[in-house]
Amino acid sequence: MKAVAYRTPLPVNDPQSLLDVELPRPEARGRDLLVKVEAISVNPVDTKIRRNTDPEGSDKVLGWDVAGTVVAVGPEVRRFKVGDAVWYAGALDRPGANSEFHVVDERIVGRKPSTLSMAEAAALPLTTVTAWELMFERMGIPHGAQGRPATLLVVGAAGGVGSIAVQLARRLTGLTVIGTASRPETREWVEAMGAHHVIDHSKSLVDEVRAVAPDGVDYVLSLTRTEEHFPALVELLKPHGKFGLIDDPAEPIDIRLMKRKSLSLHWELMYTRSLFHTEDMAAQGRILDEAANLVDAGVVKTTMREHVGVIDAANLRKAHAMLESGKTIGKVVLAGFA
Repeated sequence: MKAVAYRTPLPVNDPQSLLDVELPRPEARGRDLLVKVEAISVNPVDTKIRRNTDPEGSDKVLGWDVAGTVVAVGPEVRRFKVGDAVWYAGALDRPGANSEFHVVDERIVGRKPSTLSMAEAAALPLTTVTAWELMFERMGIPHGAQGRPATLLVVGAAGGVGSIAVQLARRLTGLTVIGTASRPETREWVEAMGAHHVIDHSKSLVDEVRAVAPDGVDYVLSLTRTEEHFPALVELLKPHGKFGLIDDPAEPIDIRLMKRKSLSLHWELMYTRSLFHTEDMAAQGRILDEAANLVDAGVVKTTMREHVGVIDAANLRKAHAMLESGKTIGKVVLAGFA
């Protein structure tokens, strides 16, 4: 089968950083589905692994966002059959999906929304599971207009996770949603995702937030540059507030700042369930099924922003470079093989 892989960590502008290769077609075993990959999207994890992990000369395939069609099932599969259209984000400890065919455990797979194209669907799985787990499971944000009025601040709201987090918070909760964006085009995007207020994170976050939420916020989603914003975000959180993050701070953050207000810190890694085969691993399949229902009901929309063409090394190098620029909006998608 055709695939895109890398063999040594290299800058994305090196033509050897990502290569078109031929690999054996995998087989579905146990609870695995064999999926014909029809569209993918690119996430920061792809670029981090390509830059920092040495596969010691082997062909390492990246890619953890897929929309495709089931072409074979393992003997223990119960949820899906050949011909089903599916979407999923895969597992970090298995080969990625930048290939014509891919195997994945059925427990972390959901049905693809029928109202989206494969490309539009591929933009959503990883970021949707990440935002859902962080907000509703880790931080315990209640669904609906339950309890007292509360405010959520999303730092980096125009990115992949931010784009879906803003939608979920606006449409499934009673929260007032504040998103951050620093350029006219990102501000427009965050407004379109449903934020009540958009502020500029290139300015003083404290001043910007206080202008729309004088008493501060109850929840923070810190999705980028946590080390840069951490003191300001702690200052903005109300007592008993909750701080959620997904990035890898470039410098240690001083969690002692959180003690005075009894704040809580919540890490989210979407791959935890699949890495450790937790008892609730199948929850990710259920999240994706629920997200598909929300999409088909018109409650949530795709976050696809850029479609850069077919799945090959040249286009994936282009997509990686876009993410490494730090200026992408929403998600970058590729579809089909030449």
